[in-house]
Amino acid sequence: MSFRAAGSLVLRKGGLGMRGIHSPGGTAHSKEKMPPYTNYHAQRSYPMPDEPFCTELSAEQQALKEKEKGSWTQLSHAEKVALYRLQFHETFTEMNRRSNEWKTVMGCVFFFFGFTGLLIWWQRVYVFPKKPITLMDEWKAQQLQRILDMKGNPVQGLASRWDYERKEWKK
Repeated sequence: MSFRAAGSLVLRKGGLGMRGIHSPGGTAHSKEKMPPYTNYHAQRSYPMPDEPFCTELSAEQQALKEKEKGSWTQLSHAEKVALYRLQFHETFTEMNRRSNEWKTVMGCVFFFFGFTGLLIWWQRVYVFPKKPITLMDEWKAQQLQRILDMKGNPVQGLASRWDYERKEWKK
């Protein structure tokens, strides 16, 4: 069987040839009836969605849609707003409104800082061993005195800065 015959067979069966309808900013969907609000996608960069916000209308919404077909001067402001809300979910002002998401992000950041601090404290108390004796202040003082007593590196080192007669550092 040639590739051409296999390709036409697959297309006739509905395999590779069946494709969904794509909407800008949305995913592919089939031609079947979908529940309301699923394909609605509006954002600042694409403010005119392919489908209205409300697809299943109540009786009063249908009556309002019929009234819309007449003169718009007879519609009240509230009815115009209701018609707008049937078509679009948000206005540009509502889309551009600041969100409070930064509070959640900062709360999570501070929570993890606190958790990390507690973890470090727990490790210092229960996991890490005690400081070695060579890090104690008394040991460091004795070590320095030993270096000075041995007069190590008297030209440029520590011994060159120590006054051996007065037992203090040179000024």
